[in-house]
Parts: sequence; C-alpha cells; structure tokens
Amino acid sequence: MAQTNQWNAGLYDTKMNFVSEYGKEIMDWLLPAPGESILDLGCGTGDLCAQLSLAGANVTGIDFSAAMIEAARQKYPQLAFEVADAHTYRTDVSYDAVFSNAALHWMKRPAEVVETIWLALTPGGRFVAEFGGHGNCGQITKALRTVLARKGISADERSPWYFPSMGEYTTLLEKQGFHVVLASHFDRPTVMADGDLGLSHWLNSFCSPFFAGLSSDEIQQVCRDVARLLRPALFQEGNWVLDYKRIRVIAHKKSENDALHGGAAR
Repeated sequence: MAQTNQWNAGLYDTKMNFVSEYGKEIMDWLLPAPGESILDLGCGTGDLCAQLSLAGANVTGIDFSAAMIEAARQKYPQLAFEVADAHTYRTDVSYDAVFSNAALHWMKRPAEVVETIWLALTPGGRFVAEFGGHGNCGQITKALRTVLARKGISADERSPWYFPSMGEYTTLLEKQGFHVVLASHFDRPTVMADGDLGLSHWLNSFCSPFFAGLSSDEIQQVCRDVARLLRPALFQEGNWVLDYKRIRVIAHKKSENDALHGGAAR
C-alpha cells in the first residue's frame, strides 16, 4: 500500500514554487469573479488561494498536510484554511467553483474525490483542475523502479500517485453526473531550479513514500543513482527538465433544469 508523502513546506515554497507559478495559468480557465465562493482542493501553502482572493473571490483552502496548512495560515492569516482529506471532506457550504492544482494525482481513490467535489458545488457550479496525467514523470518512475529493485523494493507498490488518462478521468466525472466542457492532456517539460541540485530537491519533496525504511545515507545514494540514470535524457543546458504530462479539465455540475431536460444529474 502506498504511504503518505512527508511534506516539507519550507522546501516546497523555496524550491518547488514552480507548482504555484504554473497553477496561475489555469486562472484563465477558472475566471474567478468577485463575490464567488471557491474551494481550493489541495491548496498547499496557499499561494493560489491568495490569487483567487485578489480577484475578489471568497476562498477556502483545504489540504491533507497539516504542515502545508500551517504554512498557509502563517502566510495568509486573512484567508480560511483547513486540514482535510478530499476523499471524505464534507461541507455545509455550497461553492460556485471547486479549483485544484497539482493535487488530484496524490489522491488514489478518485471516485470518492469526484463525489466530494460534486457535493461541494452548487447546482450549475464548475470544477476546474490541473494535475498529473498518464505518463507523468514516466522516466523518473522508471529510474526509481530500477534503482529500488536492487534493494528488493517494489517502486510500484510504494507509488503515491494516480496518473489517469484523459478518457479515464472524464469518464469518472461523467459517471458522477458532471458535464465535461473542456479537457486537455499535454506535455509540459518542467525546469527545476538550482542547476544540478534540482532533481534532488524534487525527489526529496515528492518521493518520500519510495524511501520508507531507508537510512539518510541510503536515500542519498538512491537519489544519486536515479540522477545518474536520468542525466542523459533530462539534464539539459545545466538544468534538470522533468518529463511532466498534465491534464486540465473544466466540468459543470448539472443544474436541476439540466436534469429536467434529460441530463444525468445524480
């Protein structure tokens, strides 16, 4: 069974800040309006919640990581944040939109998350998200699989990620009753900061489940071996460029009026 990632909020903010920077791109898909209520699912340290708030939205951020939420509260004390599991989260608030960036691929029971989103939305509300799609970080996963196998560890058994195809995920949404408006599955090569150290920062931020039970020295050796395997393909002009593949999606919760006219609202 996959284990929970051990999040370091400080490392995430200083070395993985590309996550929030890329997340700003999907604001053009969300188009937050003044006065709207928006739920940020997997808000991390709150940077995109702050952007939504600047647009005039009333935003609430939830994240499974207590460390992330504590950092978000310190950075943006004027905003509402809550430690919560998106698989089981329930709220009495009806949101105009649910937004998620770089979080859904950490949630390995996606049908439960889709139900959470559905229940949180007001009829006619919209769901806008970006997350890892099929093949995301495929070369990195292959290298981890090779290196950990030498230690008798199955990387596949420890993987914390869910990287669906676009068809797989939109089918989940439609089964719940959503109307999928737009969906895209695309390559997004992603440059890491700090030159040669970039891959190490990424592995330390996102791969702790793979390293469970290993000593600090063993983890460092695994990271060096993974880097050695990946360098010919992913180290370019002095920087690590990781093989990201993303899904973006917009879906609407059908209103009662839609249901009366033949929609499959649940």
